[in-house]
Amino acid sequence: MTKTSYPSRRVLVAGGAGFLGSHLTDRLVERGYQVIIADNLSTGRLENIAHHLVSGRVQFIRHDVTDPITVEVDDIYNLACPASPPHYQADPLQTALTSSLGAMHLLALAKSCGARLFHASTSEIYGDPDIHPQPESYWGNVNPVGPRSCYDEGKRFAETLLMDARRHHGVDVRIVRIFNTYGPRMRPDDGRVITNFLMQALAGDALTIYGNGGQTRSFCYVDDLIAGFLCMMDLEVAPDTPVNVGNPNEITVRELAERVIAMAQSRSAIVEKPLPTDDPRRRCPDITLARTLLGWQPRVSLDEGLARTLASLRKETAAASRFEPERRVA
Repeated sequence: MTKTSYPSRRVLVAGGAGFLGSHLTDRLVERGYQVIIADNLSTGRLENIAHHLVSGRVQFIRHDVTDPITVEVDDIYNLACPASPPHYQADPLQTALTSSLGAMHLLALAKSCGARLFHASTSEIYGDPDIHPQPESYWGNVNPVGPRSCYDEGKRFAETLLMDARRHHGVDVRIVRIFNTYGPRMRPDDGRVITNFLMQALAGDALTIYGNGGQTRSFCYVDDLIAGFLCMMDLEVAPDTPVNVGNPNEITVRELAERVIAMAQSRSAIVEKPLPTDDPRRRCPDITLARTLLGWQPRVSLDEGLARTLASLRKETAAASRFEPERRVA
């Protein structure tokens, strides 16, 4: 099998030290691209990209996208925003500004460089949807003043900025709406359901579900998601619409908990807690556009992806425990 050859490009990855950004960086380096990572390390981790920094193949800049940035690049990937509710709700004003000001500053950079601008939007823009599965044409059902709105509305406003810049200034903008994604390099304290369940199962703690666990999610393994990103950027002409990128295989949260317990060979129980405010009841992408426009669809099964993620978290927690100070008994 011959290796695909790609023209050399200089690429900025905003949020490149994070979960998704570091996996994207791996793929870009494999293509022989020059990569600049800009990250404020609010949730990103240098250990995610250490292998590239040691090799000298990636340049790292500690930078917050709420401030302008000036570099010469061919492509820009905007992945700069915390994506889990505990992290984006910890500083909601910063979250809203990261999505809005960050998009504006990266738009300005794209316009000045003539660069392609990829924007990581989210299924959260659909809110608690009344249409199922969710197509890109659906405008959503979002609470604009709720505890999740800093993220939901920030991402919605960013899409507005990007599409207006495309229409009025000719900026090459490409938007994907990401559905629940998981895989290695997620922080153990990430706070999203898969890492919560896996960490609880590894510790032998009860798995926490909200409500009766009947709400659904659709989980996409990180390698599949990044492949979708690259398919979007490889298009000669950008689509005139955002595109859903996610796995349409739907599962209830309770079913997920049971699957994690079995996979981890854990004796953990399942406990129920009240539903958080504005927690979506169902979440599942319509990926018709991804299939037709990008030629993309997910390939990694949930069981395979969970096994890889569990192994990664086991390795990380084992390494962390070796460096914990020894407890002394008085």
